[in-house]
Amino acid sequence: MAGSKTRRAAGERAPAVPPFAPLASPPAPEGVVFEPLTEPADEARRLFSYVGAWAPPPAPGEAAWGAWVGRETDRKMIGALLLEKKGAAGMLHGPVVVLTAGAGRNPIEVAAGLVAALMPHVTGSGVETLFARPQGLDRVWVRFGFIPVPEADLPRAFKGRPGSGLFAWRGGTALWSTRKPPGSEEDVREREPELSPRPHRGRGTG
Repeated sequence: MAGSKTRRAAGERAPAVPPFAPLASPPAPEGVVFEPLTEPADEARRLFSYVGAWAPPPAPGEAAWGAWVGRETDRKMIGALLLEKKGAAGMLHGPVVVLTAGAGRNPIEVAAGLVAALMPHVTGSGVETLFARPQGLDRVWVRFGFIPVPEADLPRAFKGRPGSGLFAWRGGTALWSTRKPPGSEEDVREREPELSPRPHRGRGTG
């Protein structure tokens, strides 16, 4: 039968899923170049400061990407995205995009381009779980496999980061779970039984 040709033979393994597979690759905005920034990412922080957005202090292991327009000798940064990393967890700050009136570019696509440029670095740097604040960019995060999660899932190292709402991405083929990794400090604390004295029951005399 013709349909049998497309069936996978019994026992044949399905092709491996790449660690990073966006639901849809965004088209690169015309005239915009995405490039990594060297540590410390001062250029990104200046853009964050310009728009009044918070950025974490410089730290080892951070990564940042910038979006540029213009010629090589007269380039201008119009967007930036910064990755804060703590062990196997990371948190994205941004993306921030600054476009002048009449620029003719879609800021949503510039933001998506920044995420697309940074994600391969994320998967290659040992980050297994990535968090981000929505910032009204829900459709961008969903496009790259992020899902909404409760604030309680944010690791202690990132607690107190400004913003409301939380999205998260889990690398590889692992499914999202709110269960803390075995052996983690929070997991041990949650599983540790409460030691409270039991009420003493005397033997009845009646």
